[in-house]
Amino acid sequence: MRRRSSLVLLTLAVFCVALAPLLREYAFPRLVAKALKSDQAYKVMVLEAENATLFGAPEEPGKTKATIIQTVRPDPKASKGQTVVWDMNLAMVDSTGKVVTQIPERYVFDAVSQAPKNCCGEHIDSKPVAHTGIQYKWPFFVEKRGYNYYDAQAHTASTIDYKKTEIFNGLEVYLFEQTVPWTKVPVPSQLPGGLDAKSVESSGMERWYTTVRKFWVEPVTGAPVYAEEIHKEEMRTPNADDPANPGILVVFDGHVKMKAEWSNQLIADAKEQAAQMRLLHDQLPKGLVGFGIVLFIGALVLEYLGRRKSAKPAGGKGGGGVAAGPVGPAGGGPAAEERVPALTGAPRSATAGPGAAAPTAVLPRVPASGSAEVADAAPAPARNGRTPADAYPERPATPPPGA
Repeated sequence: MRRRSSLVLLTLAVFCVALAPLLREYAFPRLVAKALKSDQAYKVMVLEAENATLFGAPEEPGKTKATIIQTVRPDPKASKGQTVVWDMNLAMVDSTGKVVTQIPERYVFDAVSQAPKNCCGEHIDSKPVAHTGIQYKWPFFVEKRGYNYYDAQAHTASTIDYKKTEIFNGLEVYLFEQTVPWTKVPVPSQLPGGLDAKSVESSGMERWYTTVRKFWVEPVTGAPVYAEEIHKEEMRTPNADDPANPGILVVFDGHVKMKAEWSNQLIADAKEQAAQMRLLHDQLPKGLVGFGIVLFIGALVLEYLGRRKSAKPAGGKGGGGVAAGPVGPAGGGPAAEERVPALTGAPRSATAGPGAAAPTAVLPRVPASGSAEVADAAPAPARNGRTPADAYPERPATPPPGA
């Protein structure tokens, strides 16, 4: 029974240890991919810039309020396996609520590593592109190092550096920062102030852009929970007389920050998702390995006890075997009385046949002095003419008189 139980424990131990890496390497990527492709990945983030400059705004430069709205909408039909497809849109709204510019984008990436996949019709502002770095979301279990981050304005990627770890509204986050120097970038199809993109390009005007962006990233989920950006855009007209001093039209200049209520919602989501991910990626696999080790030790103990029991000799208490003992009346065994030699000249039984053996007599115990009085005090013989062997637990020191 112990051996059967040990085999069951050993089987369970192997199952637990084998299941641990499957949870981490097989189940985890598929579950997170499913989550990133579902409606729960739909996000809307709102950022604001106070005292900004926005071309075409009713306020004077440096006095306007601009709102930037970024929307993330998964496309579950186009997403396959670990490939996730997001349709995003970045829109800027002036103080009157009018959308002055927007840039749609289709971003395709791996669910776990966040590496771009370059498929499924990815584009920026309806123009095909090939993303070359992470964007918006960091990989799960973020490391304290720089990452290649894709800039949707410049259509290029550059390093975004890890700066420090800090506590942001009760949540531990990693701060990343990226600086994009003045760079010539494509002209979007929709511009502020009623500018026509085709007319701008035909006139020879160029769009230039620079930014310093910061993200506060929750390290387990890789989700930014807060963001800031010092953003500047200019339209520059080449000056034939002095190319070093082109005509400059400021399109936007402002310090953009995520609104507190939207950041708080992202923090709450990150806390919940991080707890679930730690359970699936770390706690459950480690718990299964530990439980498997305990089961394995239990199987070894049961196997040891079973082998030890089977190695014990037969007989023992209640075993039915004949215990070995010394020969003679003091031996205590059932055949002890038969081992006592017959007395010389003892009469045969009257009923015994010619070949019958002489009856065996048990010597009485006498003191060492050889007194014959002890024999008179000996117990009466049993019905079969023999004295019970247990009446004399010890061998007589001297033979009885007349032997």
